[in-house]
Amino acid sequence: MFASSAALILGFILFGVIAPDVANTVFQGAQKWIAYDFGWFLVLVTNAALVLTVYIAFSRFGDIRLGHQTETPEYSLFSWVAMLFSAGIGIGLLYWAVAEPLYHFFAPPVGEPQSVEAAKQAMVLAFFDWGLHGWAIYCIVALSLAYFHYRHGLPLSIRSALYPLIGERIYGPIGHAVDTLAVFGTMFGVVTSLGLGVMQIDSGLQTIFGLPDSIYVQLVLIAIITGFATISVMAGLDGGIKRISNLNIYISFLLLGFVVIVGPTLFIFDSFIENVGNYIGGLVHWSFWLESYSGTDWQVDWTLFYWAWWISWSPFVGIFIARISRGRTIREFLLGVLLIPTTILFFWFTAFGGTAIKMELEGNPGLIEATKESYGSAIFKLIEFLPGTSVIGVVIVVMIVIWFVTSSDSASFVIDMLTAGGHANPPKIQRLFWAISEGVVAAILLVAGGLKALQAAAVVAGFPFAFVLLTMMYSLLRGLGRDRLVLYRYEQWYRTEQEAEVNAPDAYKDEHALTGPPALAREA
Repeated sequence: MFASSAALILGFILFGVIAPDVANTVFQGAQKWIAYDFGWFLVLVTNAALVLTVYIAFSRFGDIRLGHQTETPEYSLFSWVAMLFSAGIGIGLLYWAVAEPLYHFFAPPVGEPQSVEAAKQAMVLAFFDWGLHGWAIYCIVALSLAYFHYRHGLPLSIRSALYPLIGERIYGPIGHAVDTLAVFGTMFGVVTSLGLGVMQIDSGLQTIFGLPDSIYVQLVLIAIITGFATISVMAGLDGGIKRISNLNIYISFLLLGFVVIVGPTLFIFDSFIENVGNYIGGLVHWSFWLESYSGTDWQVDWTLFYWAWWISWSPFVGIFIARISRGRTIREFLLGVLLIPTTILFFWFTAFGGTAIKMELEGNPGLIEATKESYGSAIFKLIEFLPGTSVIGVVIVVMIVIWFVTSSDSASFVIDMLTAGGHANPPKIQRLFWAISEGVVAAILLVAGGLKALQAAAVVAGFPFAFVLLTMMYSLLRGLGRDRLVLYRYEQWYRTEQEAEVNAPDAYKDEHALTGPPALAREA
């Protein structure tokens, strides 16, 4: 696994170094082909993931615990949420929080630009791209891996989710191919986020300190921050990743609280409630909208890119969430992963993106122009209207660095687990290799074509894994059905035994002195 995955990634690195223009052309061409010819497929997959997540959460399977039925969660709720949020979101939270709502406001897919209706639609579309569908994809992958690992003792890798379909063959070429595909998707999904983060740090340094907007500055930033990520991943899950994730959450909430207090406080709370209502009201419409009648290309650049990006991140985030979720029931797990980060994201986008739109509606100039110039600079333009601009700018740059580190170290840890055969504590030397590789690939994509190359790489890497995701849904239902049958028969046997012991205790003890439960009950 390590050799084949490393060879694939190194081959891409050489391709990007030798022919960057060709690499950019190939990836963007593949992105357009996937988006135009298979956009409908990505839409169906994401909708299926959301429907299945909600069904399992409220079904009879919800009481099954990830581990023994008497286990308690390995991590506290705060640490658990902090780690899954840090791994599942990454730098995109700061990169798109202002830029995306503003873009949808001045260039809406439907309706008149820069109107009140465009403002409402902009927030709904931002919620849609960062909301339930994306986290449902994470839920399916994470639950599949956690279930087969903690309930059946299979390796913590993507191949284990196929066990109900192909059995022991998961340890052969099919399993190797699936895990290699997961490594490929994880690598390019994460480096897309890392590249966006470096571009935004560059914009921040340009705004605050006057540094030039240069590809060379971005490459130096990648080298420095990859070094921090390498130190963190070498420290391990508890020693590095958990501590940095907790710190990340603290700083993020402090920044959010500052914006809410010094910004339009009442508007933020009022619009948050209205935005959530509009999102829920339009969920079905936007979930199946494909621009088939309008013939426009808005969705190719936004929704379809996001669906492929979420899918490409799902092996990494799924394995990481599964790794930290032992001891939780399936219902607690699914509702926590689906609703807690989504609620935080919705409020975050309202506080930052909603405030920016309100300023534009009130006639404050400059935000739209900054967004058109560079998505990464939009948030720095916003804080110019708030007190303590320089201090807040430095805090945002530090946050982006921390998000960079948490994404990179978590991804390196997960890729190492995949290439180590699903081992929960993989070799450190391999973590070092993957952490450095992520920085190198991010640098190559920036040189090859900047944002367009990063987006194209995410779509191309995520599309093949969509077929694996569909297979995982079917396999998960089969596994859960077997597990529930076992528990049901064990409960029947246990009730019968209790009644026998109560009615005739002496005869019960003599009869069961050397016997145990039947086969299915022993399995439970």
